[in-house]
Amino acid sequence: MITEQRAARMDISDLKDRIVAGDRRALSRAITLIESTRADHRDQAATLIEGLKSVDREAIRIGLSGTPGVGKSTFIESFGMMLTGQGLRVAVLAVDPSSTRSGGSILGDKTRMDRLSRDPNAFIRPSPSRSHLGGVARRTREAVTLCEAAGFDVVLIETVGVGQSETVVAEMSDLFILLLAPAGGDELQGVKRGIMEMADIILVNKADGDLKPAAMRTCSDYAGALRLLRKRPQDPEGFPKATTVSALHEEGLRQAWDEMMTLVSWRRDHGHFSGRRAEQARYWFGEEVRQGLLAQLATPEARAEMDDYAERVAEGKMTPTVAAAEVLKRLRG
Repeated sequence: MITEQRAARMDISDLKDRIVAGDRRALSRAITLIESTRADHRDQAATLIEGLKSVDREAIRIGLSGTPGVGKSTFIESFGMMLTGQGLRVAVLAVDPSSTRSGGSILGDKTRMDRLSRDPNAFIRPSPSRSHLGGVARRTREAVTLCEAAGFDVVLIETVGVGQSETVVAEMSDLFILLLAPAGGDELQGVKRGIMEMADIILVNKADGDLKPAAMRTCSDYAGALRLLRKRPQDPEGFPKATTVSALHEEGLRQAWDEMMTLVSWRRDHGHFSGRRAEQARYWFGEEVRQGLLAQLATPEARAEMDDYAERVAEGKMTPTVAAAEVLKRLRG
């Protein structure tokens, strides 16, 4: 048993060294490890993440959300290719929707980003959402840490789509970018206020050809809407803002990147960048505790006990409040 534990520790230590050296196979293996739900794998993943704390590397974390069909994959590929063309290393963590029936995912992001997937300075990792809140895989945050340790300069986190819970991506990003398509009149009704308040920059995609006038109008509408929102302390004058891009024709991408860097630089200079990361660490600590408590309800014993109490509630022998209180009391031991 002791020999097995030592072997596991040595394996994790070797994995850490290979990740720091930029070994892509090691990075892929590590992400597979952190996505595992096996108890022994979770312990190893925790050891690995803890060991990487001493690696002093920091990437720009960019969360990207948008309505289905807006062209997120096309944008990420064009944007990523532009960044790698500047000598930057780019990692893409694309969260793929899981089937509510089978739990499976297509994981087709590499197919949709063919050029970027073949770029030696890019790394694309699709992950199943597994029905986690907001379409963001639960372990995506740890995958970001791994990519930073591996020396990537920019980490793009692509989420499933727009929704109230989608704002959880902002809790693991330095910048939250909302990608939208040109629309015809009621586009503001299609995006919830919570998403708007989280966005640092809104990019109206498909600003080319016949759609360009509509894209300009949509951008103007959102720019006006952003001015009506409450001023946030982490924003300089003029932010959050809306601008247009054409991922297909690779237009406006450099300007969008310049805007992102302007915002990041200002936040660094004024202490908001590190302060926000500290707040996020506090948030994920609470989230880990909550998920751990929920996991206690997933054991066979807890399920059987809850089924028993649920039956009593259904038969009217107990109220839901009293039954829940007894289950929680039993969990506390």
